[in-house]
Amino acid sequence: MVQSDVRLLGMWASPFVLRVRIALNLKQVQYEFLEETVGVKSELLLKSNPVHKKVPVLLHGGKSISESLIIIQYIDNAWASSGPSILPADPYDRASHQFWAAYVDDKVPSPETLPRCTFWYFEMSF
Repeated sequence: MVQSDVRLLGMWASPFVLRVRIALNLKQVQYEFLEETVGVKSELLLKSNPVHKKVPVLLHGGKSISESLIIIQYIDNAWASSGPSILPADPYDRASHQFWAAYVDDKVPSPETLPRCTFWYFEMSF
């Protein structure tokens, strides 16, 4: 597979984008990082992820994949012969991995909601 057509839409501060960047680096995939700005959604982002309208979005071969956990599974499968496997081979271990990753997804605030959380914290502190 040609790797020059791999692009990642994201924000440097997002833990979900970082998760995808780590996976791409583990698999030694060359990609172009397209920085999105908090509060401003680019046309490419809206077109590539019309359902959730958020990062990360992986663009590969003219197709878009969204949601970090799904992107990581895609990376692990698309570049199976490159670098170490990201996800465990054992079904139970894989399910456990996916459970904890989904737990983090649910509990860690995104960069878009972080300013609201910070505002709420300071408002409640005084």
